[in-house]
Amino acid sequence: MSKIALSAKNLTKVYQKNTGTNNTTLALNKLNLDVKQGEIFGLLGPNGAGKTTFINILGGLVVKNFGTVNVWGFDLDDNPRQVRASLGIVPQEVNLDAFFSPKKLLELQAGLYGVKKQDRITDLILNMVSLEKQANSYARSLSGGMKRRLLIAKAMVHQPPILILDEPTAGVDVELRKNLWSNVKELNKQGVTIILTTHQIYEAEEMCDRIAIIKKGNLVALDSTEKLLQSIETKKIKFKVKNLISFENIKMEGVKFSRSDSLITAIYDKKKFKFDEITDIVKKNAEIIDVSTDDGDLEDIFIKLTNN
Repeated sequence: MSKIALSAKNLTKVYQKNTGTNNTTLALNKLNLDVKQGEIFGLLGPNGAGKTTFINILGGLVVKNFGTVNVWGFDLDDNPRQVRASLGIVPQEVNLDAFFSPKKLLELQAGLYGVKKQDRITDLILNMVSLEKQANSYARSLSGGMKRRLLIAKAMVHQPPILILDEPTAGVDVELRKNLWSNVKELNKQGVTIILTTHQIYEAEEMCDRIAIIKKGNLVALDSTEKLLQSIETKKIKFKVKNLISFENIKMEGVKFSRSDSLITAIYDKKKFKFDEITDIVKKNAEIIDVSTDDGDLEDIFIKLTNN
């Protein structure tokens, strides 16, 4: 049985919009979730869903109203310093001192965390995020991807067992994104538990072991990525055809057919219809040259659950 690295029970946060009024916003509504030790856990949701509020509560920037939070065995109310020491939070915004080198930045960050000089692993961390060659360069001279990796390095100076990445690939190009995820996977292999928020749904599908989806502070889905994908009911088949006799005759109750030149698309509930049934109807009215299928992806689930 996997150990629980982070647990939230009935976590609730209400923001008061104007002092002295009853005008409030419910940012988190009795949120319950567990993050297992050693996994990559995705936290998804549209803007305003409560992701940032959740992270800020963990980081001590926002005070919760109700509920309990336990991080690496420490209760947030009883041991807030130990909770923060167990977390490394990588913010979405790139905020670095332009005139410090990566090595000096990590040494300074380690000092702020109270890490003694003999216990610091600055060079090791720079190697982990592939910045050893830029160790003594000015931070202002680093590329966008390097700056992102430096933010991860800063969050790792006190060797936290849990790393939270808040939109880590925002504004990063394809090649740098690939390198960044390679670094994250390597950290995870070394035992670091990763919590990831992203608006790039395909990234979560590729990276995460389990995914939670929240909407307006409510948890609307929490399961393994594999099981979430298996829950998709809609299937799509695309037929490339020639010698079409009659598109009007290609019809079946419960199946939506559409045509674009020589391409015919069928959308249906895969639990109610079989692939062969759909194919036979098209065959009777056209010669099929090529067939491709689409079982849907995590983005379909996200859109369905968040109505976004």
